Amino acid sequence: MKALVKICIFLVGALFIFSGFVKADDPLGFSYKLQEYFEAFGPAWKWAIPFSFPLACFIPVLEMILGFMALIGSFKKFTLWMLFLMDLFFTFLTFYTAHYNKVLECGCFGDAISMTPWVTFWKDVVILIIIGIIALGNKHYTPVLPKMVQNGALVIFILGSASFSWYCYNYLPVIDFRPYKVGTDIKKDMKGIDDVVKYHYTLINKQTKEKKEFDKFPDNYQATWDFDTSGTRTEILKKGIPAKIFDFNIVSLDGNDYTDSVLSNPNYNLLLVSSTITDANTSPETIKKINDLYAECVKNHIKFMCLTASGEGDINTYKQKNHAEYPFLNTDDTQLRTMIRSNPGLVMLKAGIVIAMWHYHSIPDYKSLNEQYFKK
Repeated sequence: MKALVKICIFLVGALFIFSGFVKADDPLGFSYKLQEYFEAFGPAWKWAIPFSFPLACFIPVLEMILGFMALIGSFKKFTLWMLFLMDLFFTFLTFYTAHYNKVLECGCFGDAISMTPWVTFWKDVVILIIIGIIALGNKHYTPVLPKMVQNGALVIFILGSASFSWYCYNYLPVIDFRPYKVGTDIKKDMKGIDDVVKYHYTLINKQTKEKKEFDKFPDNYQATWDFDTSGTRTEILKKGIPAKIFDFNIVSLDGNDYTDSVLSNPNYNLLLVSSTITDANTSPETIKKINDLYAECVKNHIKFMCLTASGEGDINTYKQKNHAEYPFLNTDDTQLRTMIRSNPGLVMLKAGIVIAMWHYHSIPDYKSLNEQYFKK
């Protein structure tokens, strides 16, 4: 029993730390998922939508802390109860969304591991069982460190977890699991790979009425055979790979498509990404960095444009208020929010490949870009 309890403690602790880490790595992305859950619960839960981001910062940090407390055997009774209640909440959440088919991906491991709500539900049920085993054998659940060392380690871990989440929000995810991460070939990932298939046809002999299946039509088959429309089937020989990027397009405000011209440009493109221009950070420091960078790009013939899902009216207001002279193009809001967790954020492309990206807190000047990229 002792060995089983120790194994269960390690599994629960490691899983909670991992689950919290991948969500704390992308708190803004997790807030989008929480908002999706609240919207799925119906109008009665609209009040919770503004709390999506605070919860997205708090829940992952709490998960990591509880996982660490389990591993070091800290505050046994409190830790077990919190692990149980948190997993019970997740179990209810995933059962509801799976049963009513409300949310297609649970988001419990962020973008790192994609899981359906039903798979996640049964995963949470298994965790509840594991926590139950720990509770039954709680006499074997003992601290692994002296009290003073344990408390000191816990304080350091709490501060480190909170700081990690804060950093990832202000300076982009440390580990990028999203479809547009650095190194992604957008054009390639928009295509995917089709299934390799084989078609089978059923033909009926005109004289004997015998049915026979073929994988290709015999030459001049109409003379001997009739085609049985109900006997056609498709065999998948090799499963394809679905496209990783959907619905990505770049159009001008008057509807002209610029997707291919931007993604096929062999030179550097700088894309200022702002999903909703009215929510963009417009601090004097941010605006000055952007405008100065654009001016230098124009001088040196580097393409610079802003991608946004906002309409022409909001764009014109933004341009007048912030003296923005760069061109604006429209792209799907979901794709822009997925592309970079910053509003605005800066993405560098070359031949459709993501070269680098920056949060608005760390937008570089032209000199830095020239030395690091353009001169090479």
